Amino acid sequence: MEARRLTVLCALAALLCQAWSSSGSQQQDQAVYPWRKGSTGLSRVKRDWIIPPIRVLENSKQVPEDLVQIKSDKIFTGEVIYKLEGPGVDQEPKDLFEIDDITGVIRSKRPLDREKYNSFTLKAFALSPSGERLENPTTIEIVVLDQNDNRPAFTQSQFAGTVAEFSIPGTSVMSVSASDKDDPMTENAMLSYSIIDQESVPAGAVTKTMFGINNQTGAIYTRDVGLDREVVQSFKLKVQVADMGGMGLASQGVAIIHISDINNHAPQFDPSMYSMTGVENRKNYEIGRVNVTDRDDPGTGNWEAEYVISEGNHDNHFSVSTDLTTNQGVVTVVKPLDYEAQREHTLILTVTNLNPLSNKAPNSPASSATVLVTAMDENEAPRFRDNPIQVVVPESVSPGTVLKDNIAYDPDHSEMSYEISKDPERWLDINRDTGVISAKRAFNMRSPHVKNNIYTAVVKVTDAGGLWSTATLAIMLKETNDFPPELFPLSGSVCRNARQMNTGLFLTAVDGDLAPHAEPFAFDLPDDLSINWTIIQVNDTHTVLQPLVDLEPSEYAVTVLVSDSGSPSLGSYAQVNVTVCLCDSGGDCRSEAVPIFGSSVGIGFIALIIIMASITLLLLLLLLAVALTGCSRRHHMKKGAGLLVGESEDDIRDNVLNYDEQGGGEEDENAFNIDLLWNPHDAPPTPESFCPVSGVPRGKQPLRRDAPHNLPSPIYPRRPPADPTDIEDYINDGLEAADNDPNVPPYDTALIYDYEGEGSLAGSLSSIASSSSDGDQDYDYLNDWGPRFQKLANMYDPH
Repeated sequence: MEARRLTVLCALAALLCQAWSSSGSQQQDQAVYPWRKGSTGLSRVKRDWIIPPIRVLENSKQVPEDLVQIKSDKIFTGEVIYKLEGPGVDQEPKDLFEIDDITGVIRSKRPLDREKYNSFTLKAFALSPSGERLENPTTIEIVVLDQNDNRPAFTQSQFAGTVAEFSIPGTSVMSVSASDKDDPMTENAMLSYSIIDQESVPAGAVTKTMFGINNQTGAIYTRDVGLDREVVQSFKLKVQVADMGGMGLASQGVAIIHISDINNHAPQFDPSMYSMTGVENRKNYEIGRVNVTDRDDPGTGNWEAEYVISEGNHDNHFSVSTDLTTNQGVVTVVKPLDYEAQREHTLILTVTNLNPLSNKAPNSPASSATVLVTAMDENEAPRFRDNPIQVVVPESVSPGTVLKDNIAYDPDHSEMSYEISKDPERWLDINRDTGVISAKRAFNMRSPHVKNNIYTAVVKVTDAGGLWSTATLAIMLKETNDFPPELFPLSGSVCRNARQMNTGLFLTAVDGDLAPHAEPFAFDLPDDLSINWTIIQVNDTHTVLQPLVDLEPSEYAVTVLVSDSGSPSLGSYAQVNVTVCLCDSGGDCRSEAVPIFGSSVGIGFIALIIIMASITLLLLLLLLAVALTGCSRRHHMKKGAGLLVGESEDDIRDNVLNYDEQGGGEEDENAFNIDLLWNPHDAPPTPESFCPVSGVPRGKQPLRRDAPHNLPSPIYPRRPPADPTDIEDYINDGLEAADNDPNVPPYDTALIYDYEGEGSLAGSLSSIASSSSDGDQDYDYLNDWGPRFQKLANMYDPH
């Protein structure tokens, strides 16, 4: 109300000032509004309208309602037209205000709602009939005044809170809140909270007022003692909120307050004596349960029990756990009971809560219970004293040797029988009644069933009741020195001057034993051989045999002793056949260096050399005879061909010729002699070429054009082997090289097919005769292949 009075006074003062200014003396006008000289004389400085804010009450029923009138003080003899613009006029929300364009009266057209629009800012204009602006636009502020037209409302349909039981008065529980759409700066939105009703759950459990509320903040608190969760679980409060400080509009809500539990009750055994039975030789099974009672809230830590075996569990046979659903204590056998050792067990159990007791709980000792457990006897399976049963023996153990005894016992003192249930090598034997394990035969370290020197078997024992047990028998075999080392190779060659060349015959040894009964090996020579020979140790497994003096090229038998490093050490003698030869600079033996008929060469080797020389000589003679026959035949055929064909084209003879017959080459004597069909134009112009053997003139030889001379030839063996046993390999190596050589014949044979005399345009189909010039051919390389290929070179190249 004071604010409204002050606003009205300010508006009246402004109007009085304006009136006084318009009717004052000229001297005052000059002081407030100085005059200025212009082209038409004196003129007054322009001034703006000053209108205080207009206050309009919302929800007014007196509409339309005049709010204010504006008037222009511009000196003008004509009419003035007033216009109004802004929100509420020509902008949203439209049609709330209007202005009389003649009188300048501004009025409201409809009731206003402050909760939607609490103020409006408009602009008013003074215009001439021609539309000329006479004054600067003035701002009109319309303020909507609030009315208590909105009821306060709670922010939730139902509020919930919790308070611990036995809380002292003044303990904060929860808060409720509400809102009002009216102007918060007025009493219309000034809220006040109160509790108008209280109900307990269960109903009637508590009748006195237990809670209060702050009427300004809505905070709910306890105001009395006696909150016991075991008596009352919750409260339902009906709360109210009203505006205008509690004297205006009001609304109601609900607040639910739950009483939370504290651990003010210790668990108690019910009953406190239990009797249970356990079966011996079994573990991890339940034998019984114990019960407790607790008045605290079920399912919480204040109610959940923890059990402890405080006495009687000396050998840790038992354990007790909590069933989270029933809160019972579950007694379990975790270590097998032994009826023969102890028949009864007395256990003392105590119980506490998971959460510690509150200081408001009675001060009493923890509850305890007694559990009597009786063990029941049953037939037990025999037991092995050790599993696995470990035995360490040498691999060469004698059959019948005892490996292990006293391996099992029966808790019930029953008779037992033994057997080997797994023995892949059948090395073991066992006494059925006593269980004594012995070796049936010697062991073998090389057996596939021996892994990491351990042989594994399985032993089974059965009592009179049919119960049985098995155990693994792990036999660790110790390596023994059973095999002497063997030397190899037993033959080889060395250079006569091997000592100067620092070379020799490499020897090595192998041993069937494993470490430590194998390498390092020791190599030695008998005393009678150490004069001419020596042994140079290279490493643990290799040595070099080397002559001490320059021996005659021949074959020598050298005896070498090789010994292993076992305990005791084993050794063996080996005879090494050593061929001493003359060597070239590369250290390879030269074939001519070994005298064929030396006194030290065996008769078998001499005979083989003689046989090979005879075969070679026979082949040379045969090749020479073939060459002579070929040259002579060609000479006679050419003469016959001259008579057959003749020099006259009219000389026609009847000849029986076989056509389309391909001969087998120059050495095919069964085919038709193709010399009769040779073209006379291919004959040599001069008879200067002669057969290299017989001296008979021969014709021009066909040119070899198909030999791929640009391809490399394989390496042929050039030196005969020093050892007679290597002759076969020498011959096979030569044959393989010749088969894979792309530069050696045969390729093809120059054959002329179906020659019918002069005038034939047919040429040779052979790649050998495919060119008329052989000047670019070189057959000298055939001279390096021996006498047979030298003959072939002379046939192809007479130069």
